[in-house]
Amino acid sequence: MPRVIDNSPEKPAAVVSGIANSGARPPDRSSPTGLLVLSFLTVYLLWGGTFFAMRVGVESFPPLIMAGMRHFSVGVVLYPLLRWKTGIRPTPAQWKTAAITGLLLLCVGNGGVCWAEQTVPSGIAALLVATVTLWMVIVDWLRPGGHRPSARILFGIATGFAGMVILIGPARLGLSGRIDPIGAGVLIAASLAWACGSLYSKHGALPTSPMLGVAMQGLCGGAALWITAFFGGEMGRFHPTAAPLRAWMAVGYLIVFGSGIGFTAYLYILKESTAARVGTYAFVNPIVALIVGWVLGAEALSARTLLAAAVILTAVVLVITAPHREPSAAADALPVPGKA
Repeated sequence: MPRVIDNSPEKPAAVVSGIANSGARPPDRSSPTGLLVLSFLTVYLLWGGTFFAMRVGVESFPPLIMAGMRHFSVGVVLYPLLRWKTGIRPTPAQWKTAAITGLLLLCVGNGGVCWAEQTVPSGIAALLVATVTLWMVIVDWLRPGGHRPSARILFGIATGFAGMVILIGPARLGLSGRIDPIGAGVLIAASLAWACGSLYSKHGALPTSPMLGVAMQGLCGGAALWITAFFGGEMGRFHPTAAPLRAWMAVGYLIVFGSGIGFTAYLYILKESTAARVGTYAFVNPIVALIVGWVLGAEALSARTLLAAAVILTAVVLVITAPHREPSAAADALPVPGKA
């Protein structure tokens, strides 16, 4: 982990610049077609499931290596194909943007989510990643020449941080223990990095083909993840032949369904629907992630989690549906998870 900010801390990363550069026609605001409905369901369900897939993957793979496999493989497959199809030769300035955004969005953002899910349940991780929408507004406000949010958006931000307090502490709130504070802190830092990378991508130079930009970011972000994994000692814990089929299926899901099919559907709804409708995934994905984690992973849905989910998702709705006097980060770049 938005126009939309992948999911996830999951979230493919060139979305923010993709809309501005894609040359797409104005959104069709008529009633949705069957393909559009299917595309929305794809983004809702597949991206919501990426958080549990990451949780399964890190049971057998070191987290940064796993994230690197996901993103670098996407870059390796897409980059030569799109270079040939589009005929675009990326400039040094475009590679610089891809390197910076790949580092922030994929290495720190998505890599941070994978690392945190070693100790934080996938549904709760999705809830904290949903706060990317709030961080986007704050970072856009504080940057030089930024936009001051309205009173409604400020109220939404305050509400969102109240939800984070409920989720992270005090220790026995809601008759249940709090989540791992280190993991929670990494998720918050990952969400902030995603917000910063999204804004940089929005104003930076990237190719006119959004998918080529995604491939470039995948190459740069995936390489950064593997370099970090090497210096972090993860290579010594990487035993691919010992990983069970369940772990390889989780990685395959992230590559094919999270980054491939899911992002293709996402680009389609960006062109064919309104920003308000596209933004609905920012609060549907965490709900799906909570349900998937509960059903498939036996993750507990405590009173604390349910209360925090209600507060945080209400805050996200307040921010992404608020009227904007002029373009702002929340309206122009909603979060992509995993983003998940």
